Amino acid sequence: MAKQLTKPSGETQGQTINIISETTSIKGDIIAQGDVRIDGELTGTINASGRLVIGPNGRLEGEVKCNNIEVAGYIKGKINVAELLTMKASARIYGEIIAGKLSVEPGSLFTGTCSMGSSDNKNEKPKAEEQKKV
Repeated sequence: MAKQLTKPSGETQGQTINIISETTSIKGDIIAQGDVRIDGELTGTINASGRLVIGPNGRLEGEVKCNNIEVAGYIKGKINVAELLTMKASARIYGEIIAGKLSVEPGSLFTGTCSMGSSDNKNEKPKAEEQKKV
């Protein structure tokens, strides 16, 4: 289901919100130019240029690539977020996180690895490695 946002005057903003409802289960890959909300189940890869929301009953197994993500449900896999990953109190994440910023509410669960910061810093070596003895 896709909904187009409308301004109070009735004009469309041109951004679409794609919703996977609780009774929906998808196996495959999703590429979305707008925002996506998952309240059902997705097994596969999702690449969203907008914001991704995993609702409290949402389940995702696979790979995620997006600008921003808010997780209140379950994710198992690799998550690559350009900007902010927000874990709500009911979030359960198992896997690898690569994010610019991370926000974690008390009660959320994360098991795996996490790398933070911009992708520009990946080639930088820690200072301890740069100071080798001769």
